[in-house]
Amino acid sequence: MIKNLMRGLVPLALVLSPLAAPAPTASAGVQLFPDALAELTEATEDPAGYKESAFPHWDQGLDAADGCDTRAEVLLAEAVEAPATGADCALTGGRWTSSYDGQSVTDPALLRVDHLVPLEEAWASGASGWTAERRAKYANDQGAAATLVAVTARSQKAKAGQDPAAWVPDGSAAYCRYVGEWVGTKLRWGLSVDKDEMEALKLFGDGPCEDTVVQRSTAPR
Repeated sequence: MIKNLMRGLVPLALVLSPLAAPAPTASAGVQLFPDALAELTEATEDPAGYKESAFPHWDQGLDAADGCDTRAEVLLAEAVEAPATGADCALTGGRWTSSYDGQSVTDPALLRVDHLVPLEEAWASGASGWTAERRAKYANDQGAAATLVAVTARSQKAKAGQDPAAWVPDGSAAYCRYVGEWVGTKLRWGLSVDKDEMEALKLFGDGPCEDTVVQRSTAPR
């Protein structure tokens, strides 16, 4: 898998130029990708005992009075053109751009709200030791924009719960954003990375994504 990633990075390296814009300066709440990556803890993952029901979702969302669950609130927040909201928060119309594949979607029923760091990955990376309440907070987390993302069903299926050692979106802008948000989410929730995952992330951090900015935040307790 690492070799496949390296082949995918070669074309981008050919277009990099000494005249490229200077690297952004990190400030409070953000870090450059290599610095954020260095803060991750490497550990062997243990998926034993995982079941989706260990992460209750979707809950009533940020506004219990709006009649919308977390999934619907994410769709409303990420809409490029706002949908109409009917009874029981039924959404119609609107438009979204799937961050995994860049596809424009105008039917909310065709979208999936994906956990950027999948539930099983979270479980294997430390969430197995959390309380049920904390796992529910993770599964419904709207406190950081990257934790939950509205994407096409096709791209979610292609990802299939894999980590960046096995899958990233196509295109430099998409995969740099993705790995930056992956690292930001793992740091937000104190999740570890395994050896292959770390090696894959370092390939991005040592090359095309070294100037990617990672948004830093702390998850609720």
